[in-house]
Amino acid sequence: MDVQIREVLTPRDLKSFVRFPEALYRGNPYRVPLLFADEFRTLHWGKNPAFDHCEVKYWLAVQNGHIVGRIAGIINRLHIEKWGQRWARFSWIDFIDDAAVSKALLGSVEAWAKEQDMQALHGPLGFTDLDPEGMLVEGFEELGTLATIYNFPYYPTHLENLGFVKDIDWVEFELSVPPEPNEKIARIADIAMRRLKLNKLEVSNKKGMLPYTEDLFLLLNDAFHNLYGFVPLTRKQIDFYVKQYFGFIKPDFVPILLDQDGRMAAFGITMPSLSKALQKAKGKLFPFGFITILKALNKNDRADLYLVAVRPELQGKGVNAILINMMNQVYNRFHIVKVETNQELETNYLVQEQWKFFDKRQHKRRRCFIKHLTA
Repeated sequence: MDVQIREVLTPRDLKSFVRFPEALYRGNPYRVPLLFADEFRTLHWGKNPAFDHCEVKYWLAVQNGHIVGRIAGIINRLHIEKWGQRWARFSWIDFIDDAAVSKALLGSVEAWAKEQDMQALHGPLGFTDLDPEGMLVEGFEELGTLATIYNFPYYPTHLENLGFVKDIDWVEFELSVPPEPNEKIARIADIAMRRLKLNKLEVSNKKGMLPYTEDLFLLLNDAFHNLYGFVPLTRKQIDFYVKQYFGFIKPDFVPILLDQDGRMAAFGITMPSLSKALQKAKGKLFPFGFITILKALNKNDRADLYLVAVRPELQGKGVNAILINMMNQVYNRFHIVKVETNQELETNYLVQEQWKFFDKRQHKRRRCFIKHLTA
């Protein structure tokens, strides 16, 4: 059956773009839907400050009057400046199990990328590292998380058939929380705290954290500088993410370390798992979705680890042990027994090394695919 490709040009089309996975994955027990309002705000031309430095196009695939696929194409000028690579990105890719559909979608992005003189197309990658990235290639029968993409097993096969190959993988672990902090980690943490003269930021509520949010993202820019495809966040993007996600933050689950001058030295962002709550909410906060999310934030036995960042000159000096020890204490206090690490680059051995003290299983793998384009 013929496939028509329609470019998304109106807010109405964008809503259809955002909602397509709802139908594709209806009844799937593993996918965790994102909140529609957040997705729409992220993708809207006039709402996300990433459009200040990104050229973006969206397409829908239509068969017999029904939407059967979607894809986004992104050219991030900051990526080109930082890495010297004229590479376009594809993301927000979903499609039925039909080779004609995936070919038409990716062909649209490829043609556009060539028109813009791009030399390669890679993804799934969003505007920033804070957008879900990487296509699931292992762990299709594992529950997803708020921070990651779920996709059917046929997706990577379609990409490989279209000439895309692996560029890099991310791996994910499920950790069992010990009933009390590991003695060796606690000892290393204590020594590092005293040697580096660090202090834990003590706040009793989210309002107390607010003055530190900008420093947190600026530290993220420094700490993640050399990671694959990372593009520093602009001030406007930092404000955007603070407004979008700060409401979910629980201060107890966000350890922040300050040096003796009051400068941020490191942080960890972790939260009670929202996976089951978001599935129940079906992407909607209202009328009842916010209730299930609040319940998950306040009573849960699972948590997700989102971001850990240490100031570059303090890396490798025991600061990670401090954060892990602090998180372990929080998890014990709130009766958390399992933690999802979310994705970390397969080449980031320093991060993976820190899990050696935990009972763990590597249960998911995600891939960034690439296709080098010819004229």
